[in-house]
Amino acid sequence: MEQLELIVHSPKETKEIARRLAEQLEPGMVIALEGDLGAGKTTFTKGIAEGLGITQNVNSPTFTIIKQYEGRLPLYHMDVYRLEDEWEDLGFDEYFAGDGVTVVEWAHLIAGQLPNERLTVHLYHHGDSERKLVFEPLGQRYEQLCKEIFAS
Repeated sequence: MEQLELIVHSPKETKEIARRLAEQLEPGMVIALEGDLGAGKTTFTKGIAEGLGITQNVNSPTFTIIKQYEGRLPLYHMDVYRLEDEWEDLGFDEYFAGDGVTVVEWAHLIAGQLPNERLTVHLYHHGDSERKLVFEPLGQRYEQLCKEIFAS
């Protein structure tokens, strides 16, 4: 499947797309987030949390690296921006294959540890207040997920 692109006009719209995505997520799914600082990676994650029924305040785990939230499925929110070594053994594979959904901000920094099948979402600044979201599904499970999201 090719990449899919959307232009969003507000953080609220970014969260809404992520919320719709989250309603379709299943255990063991991995969402890799890429983009410039301030492009909306954490906003996207907040939308996923809302879609999973998480009521806790979600913020970037910049200094703790991993935060866990409980909802319909557990959400494992990772921010690997500050990792010193891509191969630092933090047990990422246990999260990726776990019973929840994993969202990884700055995922390219641990590219060698990511599962081959995943959904990568690139967030780009697009004008003053707009963002361009590019969805890149890797694997049939994620291609189907994108078809469902973009069909609605």
